Amino acid sequence: MFKLLKYAKPYLLLILASIGLLYAQANLELALPDYLSNIVDTGIQQGGVESPVPMAIRQTELERVFIFMDSTNITIVNGSYTLIDENSTNYDIYLETYPVLTNESIYVLNDIKKTELQDLEEIIVKPLVVVFVFEQALANPENATEIWEQLGYNVSTIPPAPVFFGMMSLLPPSNISFIVEMISQSFTEIGETMLNQFAVIGLKLEYEMLGMNTDRLQNMYILKSGGLMLLMTFLAVICTIAVSYLASRTSSGMARDIRSDLFRKVESFSSIELDSFSTASLITRTTNDITQVQMALYMIVRMVFYAPILGIGGIVRALQKSRSMWWLIGVAVFALVGLIMIVFVVALPKFKIIQKLTDRLNLVARENLTGMLVVRAFNREKHEEKRFDVANIDLTAVSLFVIRVMVIMMPFMMLIMNGLSVSIIWVGAHNVADGAMQVGDMMAFLQYSMQIVFAFLMLTMMFIILPRAVVAGNRIQDVLKTEPVINDPEDPKKFAEPFKGSIEFRNVTFNYPGAKKSVLQDISFTAEPGQTTAFIGATGSGKSTVINLVPRFYEVTSGSISIDGVDIREVTQHDLREVIGYVPQKSSLFSGTIESNLKFADEDASEENIRTALDIAQATEFVDSNEEGLESAIAQAGMNISGGQKQRLSIARALVKKPPIYIFDDSFSQLDFKTDSALRKALKKQTGDSTLLIVTQRVSTVKNAEQIIVLDDGKIVGKGTHEELLETNDIYREIATSQLELEDLS
Repeated sequence: MFKLLKYAKPYLLLILASIGLLYAQANLELALPDYLSNIVDTGIQQGGVESPVPMAIRQTELERVFIFMDSTNITIVNGSYTLIDENSTNYDIYLETYPVLTNESIYVLNDIKKTELQDLEEIIVKPLVVVFVFEQALANPENATEIWEQLGYNVSTIPPAPVFFGMMSLLPPSNISFIVEMISQSFTEIGETMLNQFAVIGLKLEYEMLGMNTDRLQNMYILKSGGLMLLMTFLAVICTIAVSYLASRTSSGMARDIRSDLFRKVESFSSIELDSFSTASLITRTTNDITQVQMALYMIVRMVFYAPILGIGGIVRALQKSRSMWWLIGVAVFALVGLIMIVFVVALPKFKIIQKLTDRLNLVARENLTGMLVVRAFNREKHEEKRFDVANIDLTAVSLFVIRVMVIMMPFMMLIMNGLSVSIIWVGAHNVADGAMQVGDMMAFLQYSMQIVFAFLMLTMMFIILPRAVVAGNRIQDVLKTEPVINDPEDPKKFAEPFKGSIEFRNVTFNYPGAKKSVLQDISFTAEPGQTTAFIGATGSGKSTVINLVPRFYEVTSGSISIDGVDIREVTQHDLREVIGYVPQKSSLFSGTIESNLKFADEDASEENIRTALDIAQATEFVDSNEEGLESAIAQAGMNISGGQKQRLSIARALVKKPPIYIFDDSFSQLDFKTDSALRKALKKQTGDSTLLIVTQRVSTVKNAEQIIVLDDGKIVGKGTHEELLETNDIYREIATSQLELEDLS
């Protein structure tokens, strides 16, 4: 499977673009829980106040804050704010926002950097909280008795606020520091975030005192955050669509390239390699297996790259929200990984079986479709139905097992997800109650946890698809890595000109791969141009094997075959087959028209040449009997014409090529004797200078041949003319006598 990844090279730019878009999509989706958290915590709970640092504050209020700061911090704060009064530039503009300016001056925060704002927060928050606490305590002294007792005041003798803060300004710095730390510590003991939250609550009151429209501030913050969420969602959708498009382009392109190379590889196979793979298996590998790989490639680009980005990003952001609840995610992830591994171990062997059973089902279906007439002729429909049912049920049973494993897995995954959600809400609620966490942060942590689990669910889908794709990829690779036994030489020779077509077998022996016994043994003969060399013998004697060695469909085990003195292994297969017109034992036509099938031998063949070939093959009559003539449709494998018509068209196709060598492998078997005789006479007249090799079972077909070779058990047991063999060869005489008597020929 992974060796097929070399096909990704032309699509690296698309893959890199997809990864970039996935990174953008993941970051956009990971930002959404943050914005939701901000809407809940800042927009709702804090009224839209984003920072505990005041964006504006009354002059008298800031002077009270300065009481609880040292001189250095006062200088820093003073440098961060600008005093606005009636003499200031843009006074009217500030007055619209801060109506309190009609009565007193205010300080407005300068445009400062984020880092400077964080530094300012460290300085101002504690003093600000102290001032707000004292102001609340002064307004409601009976509700703050504990504070007054700690400071040594009697509730009944609390002075007015101006007097109290005036007294505070006279205290030594050590006392001031003690008061600040005492009040700050009381908040941090409740929770880490309570100090900032109380500062924000105080700021809301200050903003009301400034005359600001706090409702508008809150609404604007919520609308702004919500608008950004919608924008990010829209951008994430665009990224998703773009990635899906690029992933489809990549996976489809790779599948096309793999399919193309697979087809070319199969075309380069000799008969030896084709015997190693069944036709049904090759069809499955070219279609179903590549589809499985294509789906896996799409999922890899779409999910495998995306899931880690989403998962790791989710973990980082979740830990930013709460470090105390990380163990909940860890437990859920550990349970998910364990579940995935169990499913993977159980399912992987079954996927291998599924592919083999698919091959078996295709084989049975193909045999039934091609042999339907035989099945019906012998009333074997029920038998074939049972045979198909066995293959179908076996495949169904294994598929159901795998599906049941997946079905069992999903409820467990939902249980883990729901259990994680409940656990986060339970633990998070306690943290919120303890002041260690805000409600929005808990909601964001919950969403990040779901995103992390979702990332693992996506990887789980890959573990469902990938095992089958790995099996399919290995099956494809088995074909691609198969090296043909028959190859062209590195430094090929060319046939001499003028080409004659003399064929010489010299001590040829042939074994099928893995066979212990030789099919042909010590075959030697010469077929001369202008002559017919015929092969005859009992079934299985090796006749077809002999002539299949000439175009190198098989390679000789020992000995040599030469044409015009050149060993056929020393020329390219293309050059060799270019001089041969081959008519196979089983006529093979292609879907299209009669003309397209005849031009299969020569695309540039003229109509005159085609007509001549049809005349010689005795096919003109049945071609012209159809109104469409040469444009008559030929169904797949020539199913819409008779066997004899297919044979004649196959012969005509070879004649269109006008090669110097003709090979007829029992190509007259389905012709009646009259047509056979007429065809042979026309063939002899037209191909007088060519070398003819004919395999046949009929003596009448070869009786006029210049050379007849009698084969028996892979050996030449007779060689000569019809008359010579009748006198000298018992096997030929027996064949000839039985046929001549039967045919009533002399």
